[in-house]
Amino acid sequence: MSLFMIFLLLIGLGGIGWISARIRASAFAAPVAGTVGGRAHSRPAQHAWYVALWTAGPALAMLALWSCVQPTLVNADAIASLPAIERPASDVERQSLLAEVHALASGSIHAAFDPRADEALTGWRQAQTRWSLIALGVALAAAIAGGAWGFSRVRPDFRARNAVERVVMFALIGASLIAIITTFGIVASLLFESLRFFKTVSPLDFLFGLNWSPQTALRADQAGSSGAFGAVPLFWGTIFIGAIIAMVVAIPLGLMSAVYLTQYARPRTRRLLKPMLEILAGVPTVVYGYFAALTVAPAIRSFAVMVGIPGASSESALAAGAVMGVMIIPFVSSMADDSINAVPRAMRDGSLAMGATTSETIRHVLVPAALPGIVGGVLLAVSRAIGETMIVVMAAGLAAKLTANPFASVTTVTTQIVQILTGDQEFDSAKTLSAFALGLVLFAVTLVLNIVALRVVKKYREAYE
Repeated sequence: MSLFMIFLLLIGLGGIGWISARIRASAFAAPVAGTVGGRAHSRPAQHAWYVALWTAGPALAMLALWSCVQPTLVNADAIASLPAIERPASDVERQSLLAEVHALASGSIHAAFDPRADEALTGWRQAQTRWSLIALGVALAAAIAGGAWGFSRVRPDFRARNAVERVVMFALIGASLIAIITTFGIVASLLFESLRFFKTVSPLDFLFGLNWSPQTALRADQAGSSGAFGAVPLFWGTIFIGAIIAMVVAIPLGLMSAVYLTQYARPRTRRLLKPMLEILAGVPTVVYGYFAALTVAPAIRSFAVMVGIPGASSESALAAGAVMGVMIIPFVSSMADDSINAVPRAMRDGSLAMGATTSETIRHVLVPAALPGIVGGVLLAVSRAIGETMIVVMAAGLAAKLTANPFASVTTVTTQIVQILTGDQEFDSAKTLSAFALGLVLFAVTLVLNIVALRVVKKYREAYE
């Protein structure tokens, strides 16, 4: 029996324990003498969940631990099933043989190169069956023992509610810790590899260098053998596309759409247009990339050639930034919409009562009052834009250049990370490790923008709630 089937069996036993405990607890759900208020402390469903947790919880924990140990035991038994003279002499040979055994077991191959694989496969299957039966027995024993213990405590005075809520609290704490530990793991991995990179490349050269060419030569006597890791062109390209061009598109359109939807649109029009606007946030970025590469970029180049602008490229910062701006319009619009709606209506009515027009009220009352929330939304949109990859890869190009020409090809930090880590890479070269340094800088910038945006939004909410 597979571990998945054992998992389903344990869930079924937990369900049986839930039903049994609920039936028993329902019998004393009516007023009971000797209890607080004449009633049982906890509801039947809370007793049921207590028994179900004791039935399935310990057994599932043991099964999860067993799933980590069983493959090692099965592989060891498969190797031990071979005659002593045929057993692999090295770890490499052992791993190769086990890989063929696993491929034969899964059906991905029908014949193995190593003649010992067929015999080892027989031992592997026997060991798999034997250890699965052992796992089944241990899991059933744990489930029955836990269920019997939980069922024995189903009494009118037992505080099952407190016990279940304690389990839920620990589960929530565990979920929170997983998110925190994952964040620390990401930071630690980036920091460790970045420190390895900075042992070979000066941080000052990386942060302030003007030439980015991570390619290294095969021989030391070749030109550019040590590479050039000045990341300023990448930082500029990221800012130029994500924080300038995209924001020039997104801020006016997002803010004006929010103003129209909150102040001018009829309720029926708002119910129709707002979901249509927010659909933009659900479009995959690769679709935006196709649109930028196949439609926007050629149109921009044709326009540049028509008006005689020099240096126009088929892949341009303007194409990528414009499409990226369209992509993040919903971020700006939604935050501005919520911020304007959160302004007390008395401020708007008071302005109109003083004789101000609707447009004057928007310019001089609503937007200034909602400005902290709008700024928070813009900062969140910027952090989203500078982390975008697919649109830039498909529409902006790979040239690391310091240029303010929006019709020229530029690149960004995320694009270079993708290019460096694509394919088989050796993680002991400065070229590969530079991707982690770029990722660390991008992570730090995005984190700072998010912290600032959240602080601004929090201050705004405290002012108007």
